Amino acid sequence: MTKILSETTRLSNGVDMPVMGMGVWKSSNTDACNAVRAGIKHGYRLIDTAKQYGNQPGVGVGIQKALAENNLNRKDLFITTKVFNGDQGYQSTLDAFEEQLKQLRLTYVDLYLIHWPVDGKYIDTWRAMEKLYHEGKVRAIGISNFDEERIQDLLDHTQIMPQVNQMEFNPLVQEKDIMAKMNSIGMTMEAWSPLGGGEALSDPAVQAIAKDHGKTAAQVILRFDYQMGVITIPKSIHEERLVENSQIDDFELSAAEMDQIKALNKEKRSLWYDKFQWHTPHTDDAVSDAVDHWDDVKDFLA
Repeated sequence: MTKILSETTRLSNGVDMPVMGMGVWKSSNTDACNAVRAGIKHGYRLIDTAKQYGNQPGVGVGIQKALAENNLNRKDLFITTKVFNGDQGYQSTLDAFEEQLKQLRLTYVDLYLIHWPVDGKYIDTWRAMEKLYHEGKVRAIGISNFDEERIQDLLDHTQIMPQVNQMEFNPLVQEKDIMAKMNSIGMTMEAWSPLGGGEALSDPAVQAIAKDHGKTAAQVILRFDYQMGVITIPKSIHEERLVENSQIDDFELSAAEMDQIKALNKEKRSLWYDKFQWHTPHTDDAVSDAVDHWDDVKDFLA
């Protein structure tokens, strides 16, 4: 295990969360299961999934196998999942959560997030999550893809401040305004798409910095995210890449190098509210609320 995989940050409610973990978006149940087993073997303790990914059953099997294979206990892991857009609302969130626990083969999750702030529903969804929190079924609750206005709306109408906001964050999308809002109230930023895709990885500045440190472009970007104080969950189904992603605690980016990468910021998100049917219902090409379907799911259901 590299040092960074054992490092944690303390959330506003006192729960310690790993600063680096692994995601499983766009992975089949088989791939997610195998990746989780490999990741835990190599020291990953934070696993991030969601109902929308359609691979919670595979993640659940992977967790159980990895615990046995590595002589670990459930409390050694930090498992995150999310409220699916189509399940939002008070009672529907409570009902959906029980099914998610069943699919994950768990009795609790460490962090439960609202996946997107569905118009007219996210307040009731949050109140249901507060109930789950008070009942001890989740150790921390948070949000994902919330802008400053919606963060403030939650703060004004609910009791518990979200501990985490998971946003698209990488050298090309640095969420400066949202980060400032979160820092002002003690909310932790977590990054999805922390590598920024091919445009960021192939940027000449990133490539030059990587060469100077004898590291890959991906390692440089993950180190940048880390030094920005952002929790990262890069996704890979390849064991060697999982190991490589974690090898970022043996070098440090200088202030000048950090400034070079900060200068790449475009604040151009790949997905935002206007792309969703719940926000623009009359848009022909809007994204619908659908769970990814994998033909192998039947092999992983309890």
